[in-house]
Amino acid sequence: MNNIFQRHRRLRNSDSMRALVRETALHKEDLIYPLFIIEGKDVKKEVPSMPGIYQYSLDRLDEELDEIVGLGIQSIIVFGVPKDKDEKGTSAYAEEGVIQQTIAFVKENYPQLTVIADTCLCQYTDHGHCGVIHEGDVLNDESLTLLAQTAVSQAKAGADIIAPSNMMDGFVAAIRAGLDEAGYQDIPIMSYAVKYASAFYGPFRDAAQGSPQFGDRKTYQMDPSNRLEAIREAQSDYDEGADFLMVKPALAYLDIIREIKDRFPLPLVAYNVSGEYSMIKAAALNGWVDEKSIVMEKLIGMKRAGSDLIITYFAKDAARYIDER
Repeated sequence: MNNIFQRHRRLRNSDSMRALVRETALHKEDLIYPLFIIEGKDVKKEVPSMPGIYQYSLDRLDEELDEIVGLGIQSIIVFGVPKDKDEKGTSAYAEEGVIQQTIAFVKENYPQLTVIADTCLCQYTDHGHCGVIHEGDVLNDESLTLLAQTAVSQAKAGADIIAPSNMMDGFVAAIRAGLDEAGYQDIPIMSYAVKYASAFYGPFRDAAQGSPQFGDRKTYQMDPSNRLEAIREAQSDYDEGADFLMVKPALAYLDIIREIKDRFPLPLVAYNVSGEYSMIKAAALNGWVDEKSIVMEKLIGMKRAGSDLIITYFAKDAARYIDER
């Protein structure tokens, strides 16, 4: 028979051969685990729409942190769930706020962990929007002042990385200036540069208790139909001094991840969001999918698309799967 075609199967004929030519790998160092810390005492409350994900009060957080460290996960991102909310989200930047106390606790007791502070107001405002409201509109420039104040308070508490997620125009420039002025020139910014107004966020809003009380977030988060707008958003944050760029959500936006990775020489973070987590969990609990296989395939897909790091609620599961290889 004439050899008129390529024998691609030669490189797939054994486990060791497939491992030898594997192009993409997932490591524990790639994983960032999200944590929700709620004000109160002796709280460990499962999020109903996110099986296996809990809100913890600070006095019980060590249970979760011990497990995270034991699994070899090196980075966490923290979200605060305050008891009191107001129109300007003042507990977001309070010196003794829930997230500031959390950051200080983690850095004192688990100094090996990299602590990333989500910087937004939506969990702290009584209207659930990410900035200051006037006559039903989210005011951009007035919100920047409070977001910079929040970032400085988080850096002061000991955060290693500031991760602004609010999608106000100019937020990286405002936060960079605020951090520099306060003496935190060495604290990097992980910008939620490309954040779509996505239906995949629903379970997160249960966990963070931050649903908008009126309207939606489409005047500041992006239209899922847009690709060029993603490039413009990333370019702005790059020019303003971001140290990492993030695309959120991940699964439905792998094309955007690849495009941003190819255009900007910064570490790229994919946020594997709550809806993506809950769909797989629900299917696995019903016996419809093999959870381990589908989780690892999905995370490898995000790495192959160009992600250097992945924020994922599956981080603990993935760390166990990596150990089993």
